[in-house]
Amino acid sequence: MTDETAPRGAGWFENIDREDLDAAAAAISDGEADEPRNWPAVAVEAGYVDSEEQYYERLHEAAIRATEAEVRERERADDQQLKHAIRAMNDAARTANELAERVEEWAGSLFDDVGTGLAGARVVAARDPADPTEERVVSLAARVVALDDERAALRAYVETHAPTVAPNLAEMAGAVLAARLVALAGGLEQLAKMPAGTVQVLGAEDALFAHLRGHASSPKHGVIFTHEFVRGTRRADRGSAARAFAAKLALAARADHYAGERRESLHADLASRMERIRARADATEGDDA
Repeated sequence: MTDETAPRGAGWFENIDREDLDAAAAAISDGEADEPRNWPAVAVEAGYVDSEEQYYERLHEAAIRATEAEVRERERADDQQLKHAIRAMNDAARTANELAERVEEWAGSLFDDVGTGLAGARVVAARDPADPTEERVVSLAARVVALDDERAALRAYVETHAPTVAPNLAEMAGAVLAARLVALAGGLEQLAKMPAGTVQVLGAEDALFAHLRGHASSPKHGVIFTHEFVRGTRRADRGSAARAFAAKLALAARADHYAGERRESLHADLASRMERIRARADATEGDDA
């Protein structure tokens, strides 16, 4: 043993260089002890620190470094990358559409037969400007086109990445909706821990808070409304469809997070449940006829 390292059996600081904060952080994250001891006193006795006050200072520094490492690792996880990608895709789509309206308005004052929306921006971006004003409009249109192209590339990334992160959820909801649910929850783990009722109204937080304040009725669904299982069901049965769909989505998220493998029974059960709901609607329509 040297003066710079602690002896074996000395606790989490065993064989850790006094100045090696990364090693100390790793020891705190991965280490364990068979029984509790008076670790500050042991650290002083081992020569790792000069006082108990210094021990707690070193422990605090190592704990902060360990937490920072854990946060970095968590942020680099695949579900977090999926969350960032879908949020970026949504931002790109919103911004491109807003700027396309600006291009339409500005270009309409300069050119004849200016199209609308993103298609119109693409037409303007292909023009050869004749003066500095037209140059700026064409340049802005080109930025809109580039932003829309980036949105498409992000969507392609989400569609290929989501099935590897959450295979059951992506198959059940579709890659884009699965990514939106993960993003709204904050991550796959958070989504897996949510009850089905919360999954059902993800994306409808404003309506839910309005309901809790007594200003609106309770929302029946949030972002899951975009799925055909909910949107394509007759209005009277959408609540039932949303509950059934959300229940299976919650189970799919749990299977993806805790098991990481496809569960055929989940998809078969959902298909059977939706068939019963829609059969009920068909029977009602038949009675009305």
